[in-house]
Amino acid sequence: MHKAEEIVEAKNYIFSKTNVVPEIGIILGSGLGGLADEIEDGVVIPYGDIPFFSKSDAVGHANELVIGNLEGKTVVAMKGRYHFYEGYSLDEVTFPVRVMKALGIDKLIITNACGAVNTDFNPGELMLLTDHLNLVGINPLIGKNNDDLGTRFPDVSEVYNREMRKTALQVARENDITLREGVYGWWSGPVYETPAEIRMIRTLGADAIGMSTVPEAIVAIHAGLKVLGISCLTNMACGILDEPLSHKEVIEVAAKSRNTFVHLIKNILKSI
Repeated sequence: MHKAEEIVEAKNYIFSKTNVVPEIGIILGSGLGGLADEIEDGVVIPYGDIPFFSKSDAVGHANELVIGNLEGKTVVAMKGRYHFYEGYSLDEVTFPVRVMKALGIDKLIITNACGAVNTDFNPGELMLLTDHLNLVGINPLIGKNNDDLGTRFPDVSEVYNREMRKTALQVARENDITLREGVYGWWSGPVYETPAEIRMIRTLGADAIGMSTVPEAIVAIHAGLKVLGISCLTNMACGILDEPLSHKEVIEVAAKSRNTFVHLIKNILKSI
C-alpha cells in the first residue's frame, strides 16, 4: 500500500511548479499523448523529477505530467504510463493515481490502446469501458490497508461511472463518433495473447484486451474517484486475422485515431 508521506512529497513537489489545482485527471495510453498538447498554459513536469514516480520505456509514452486548462476544466494529464510488464510493482504503477487524488481531482479518465476481441469491432474505433476482467490474478490493493486512503473492501459493482458513460455516449452521438461499449480484459503482457488465450478471453466475456488500466481503475475506486475508461482499438486480437501483431501497428493506428480521440475527450470534458 502507498505510503502517505510519499504521496505528500510528490504532491508538494508538483505544487512547487504550478498553483493550478486540477479537478480532472487523465491517463493517456500508447500513442494517445497528443491530447496533452492541447492543454492551455500547460506546466510540463518530467516523471523523473517527481519524487517516487517511475517512467516507462515503452514506445509512445512521453513520461510527462502536464497540468493546465482544457475546455474550461483544470486538468492533470499523464502523458504516458508505466506498466506491470516493465517490472514495476502495482504500487508503483498506481502511485500517480494517489498523487492526482491528493492534488485535488475527483474524476479520472483512463485511456489505453488495446486489441479488439469482439469480432464486431474494427481497428481504429474507440470503446467505452462498461466493466473489466482482471485476468492477471493480482490486485493493487493487496497488503495492509491505509484507511485514510480508502476502505479495506471497496465495492466494484460500478467501476466505470454510469453518469459519465451516459455523457460520453451522448457526446459521441452528437459528434458522429463511433463509440463501442464493452468489457476490457487486463493481460499482464509483455507477450501478446495466443489464439487459444483469445478464445478463452472471449468466452469469459471480454470485448477487448490490453496490458494496463485495470490496476489504475481499482486504485481510483479505492480512492473515491469517479472513473471513465476509453480504449482505442488498434488491432484485432491474435488469431482473429491471419497476421502477426506488433507494437508499431498499435502506435500507428492510435496516431490515425488521434483527432477523433482528442475531439471526443475534449467534448466530454465540456460536459462533465
